[in-house]
Amino acid sequence: MPTTEEEAAAGADRLIADRYRLEQRIGGGAMGIVWAGTDELLRRPVAVKEVLLPRGMPEGEAAELRERALREARAIALVTHPNVVTLYDVARHEGEPFVVMELVPSQSLAAVLAEHGALGDPQLALVADGVAAALDAAHRAGIVHRDVKPGNVLIGDDGRIKLSDFGISRNVSEHTITSTGIMLGTPAFIAPEIASGEAVTDAADLWGLGATLFAASEGTAPYGANDDPLATITSVVRGPVPAPHRPGPIGEIIAGLMVKDPAQRMTAQEVRRHVQDLLPPSGTRPFEMLLDPEAPTVRVRKVPSTSPNTAPGTATDEEPAPLAADPGPLPFMLSEPPPAPRRRFRWGAVVLGLAAVVLFAASTAGGFAATRALAGHDVLPEITTPAPSQPATPRLARYVDEAKRSQQGGGGFEVVAPEGWDVFRGSRNQPTESMVVYLISPDGRAEVAVERFEGYYGDRSTAQDYVDVLQERSAGEHGTFRLEEDRPTGATDEVSGETDRFLRYTASQGGVIGPAVADSERSTTSQLMPRGSDLWVLRVTTPLDQPGAHQRLFDEALGGFQITS
Repeated sequence: MPTTEEEAAAGADRLIADRYRLEQRIGGGAMGIVWAGTDELLRRPVAVKEVLLPRGMPEGEAAELRERALREARAIALVTHPNVVTLYDVARHEGEPFVVMELVPSQSLAAVLAEHGALGDPQLALVADGVAAALDAAHRAGIVHRDVKPGNVLIGDDGRIKLSDFGISRNVSEHTITSTGIMLGTPAFIAPEIASGEAVTDAADLWGLGATLFAASEGTAPYGANDDPLATITSVVRGPVPAPHRPGPIGEIIAGLMVKDPAQRMTAQEVRRHVQDLLPPSGTRPFEMLLDPEAPTVRVRKVPSTSPNTAPGTATDEEPAPLAADPGPLPFMLSEPPPAPRRRFRWGAVVLGLAAVVLFAASTAGGFAATRALAGHDVLPEITTPAPSQPATPRLARYVDEAKRSQQGGGGFEVVAPEGWDVFRGSRNQPTESMVVYLISPDGRAEVAVERFEGYYGDRSTAQDYVDVLQERSAGEHGTFRLEEDRPTGATDEVSGETDRFLRYTASQGGVIGPAVADSERSTTSQLMPRGSDLWVLRVTTPLDQPGAHQRLFDEALGGFQITS
């Protein structure tokens, strides 16, 4: 493993763990290098973080840096969310860990601010909403980031917001790294309780979000006008909190987050609620003119063709590339139907953002093993839903998926679920790559999901392959899983030669942290539907204590489900 930055920079074109080809350095610092590369098995772009060991570093400190890389991987593995960079793998190469993640063509918020200065309200609203949603997910999983700052907020080339660098995060179930060799945050954005050595809670990240929004709103960090970190930390702990100059909801959010008493800070849910009316319309790209298209983190190589005439690892012409094939995308950007008064559909409503993560955590464990399966290509379209009203007894509504983004032109569907549920998009890699639309109940305890595996039977996969990975998908390595019913239903599909298949199972996620523990065991009913070369899966998941409601929800969803294109 390289011991200096110069040696590491000369290490491009290395093949890590016989799978990941390092191609271009796109970032790094004193403790690591981030490479753009290719997963030669799945033929998709990846980002690979390599630990950089300074020459002559004592072995104890080197081990600590390796542990930091593994801590980051463990943290991201627990947080499956559209606004968090997706973890694919931790590869061992020559005894050293390499963290393999989603490659997001993006620039950091810090880079954008350095080049263009303060942002406008719609841009600030996107940043606030995306980071707050990511923190909500992390905190539900028991993870405190501890270093929320503009440099760790990524702005995708299509406007997506991702929170990155969980390298000094803390899992509440683990002991904290205590050596002075590991920095506990960036002085200008560090929470007062961290700077003064007090207990670190979720609220520390909320201060970091407030300080990040301050910098993005004012064009300068709230603290640290000079290069003296001690003076900066002293100001954070003992000095007054700087007041934002921006009026309106953004200023209110900053003031509500940058409160020295952690118990008095605005919550992530409140942040998201405050910015809903400021979010830009669906389909717009408010950062398009601010990102440098030639930046190495934006202009990444397009993944090579899978044509038989293209050898593995062969580069194609460079051009700005789309997000990684498994991008962990944002919640749908939804358009409203026309009734007055017009209300903006909320992007994954406040409480529902965190609720979705609890369900995601229960259904997406075993992510490392998932990367071992060959992936196809799939894109599900945007969804138009009814206005998110919440009557005491929710009425049924038809959720219509009309867009046609699939490479083969299909993918639309309709499904019936209670009115006002929020819509999220996700992706999976078991047994092959799929895209999922999640409808989440307001209390976060129930889910209707539609999953499509495009070209599934063209890859010679079978419904049994899906059943074989159910335990890993639903319970992970340490959870519990019981398959209670598995039977064929309906007629045989002419293309795949398979029939619809009814499944019922219960599962709990092993190692779930925090509030999700008491509600971790859930019942799921699924209908597997071979349709041509695709496999569609409709599933309903609820807590075990709601058998009657569970069955009604499934019957309603299945009765109203149809593929529209």
